[in-house]
Amino acid sequence: MTITATTPGKPTIVLVHGAFAESASWDGVIARLLDDGYPAMAVANPLRGVRADADYLSTVIGAIEGEIVLVGHSYGGMVISNVAGAGTNVTGLVFVGAFAPVAGESAADLSGRFPGSSLGEALAPVKLPDGGTDLYIQQSRYHHQFAADSAPERAAVMAVTQRPITDAALNEPSGEPSWRSLPSWFLFGSEDLNIPVASHRFMAERAGSRRTVELAGGSHTVAIPEAATLVDLIREAAGFR
Repeated sequence: MTITATTPGKPTIVLVHGAFAESASWDGVIARLLDDGYPAMAVANPLRGVRADADYLSTVIGAIEGEIVLVGHSYGGMVISNVAGAGTNVTGLVFVGAFAPVAGESAADLSGRFPGSSLGEALAPVKLPDGGTDLYIQQSRYHHQFAADSAPERAAVMAVTQRPITDAALNEPSGEPSWRSLPSWFLFGSEDLNIPVASHRFMAERAGSRRTVELAGGSHTVAIPEAATLVDLIREAAGFR
């Protein structure tokens, strides 16, 4: 039994959100995918640690029949990169304003590789009972920092519903990435304040991106206002053989 619907000839699109977001951030993308007849699932990413989150994603995709395209936003790119490509039914990876690490790199390493990220000064830490730290974006800074190209009303709701990530997750090094053996596609905004655009360009080139889409003026969550553009890229990944 599979946890998603199946459509002959079409892979399931599995969407993995990143830090400071949640599954509903994919709403506009999901609606278009369903209209096109693609089975889809937006995973609730735990945001607790790269290996643990990747292991969780592996259990989810293990319950899906047929081919799969993984789509990761932001830290979600760390997660999809750490799901083994060989021996699974994953056929492609789409990175959306996302990290694409090599072994040993963390999200913190990649966001700081080039100047331009202002995320650190926008964070609000919350101490956890186990001694760890959860990180949120201050609600008053969320629109500018995270979603400047979305309507203020939409960003205000996103700020309230954001899910935190552990400090440890952002600093945990990646294992050997799945993009070494799987084709990848990249989409990002030129005005991303979380991950500098130079980092996105660097990662896309290093990963041998099949197609890279850089959207002028786009924020870290550029795929919200530009959902149709992302779906076009997902269609390309889904049809790649």
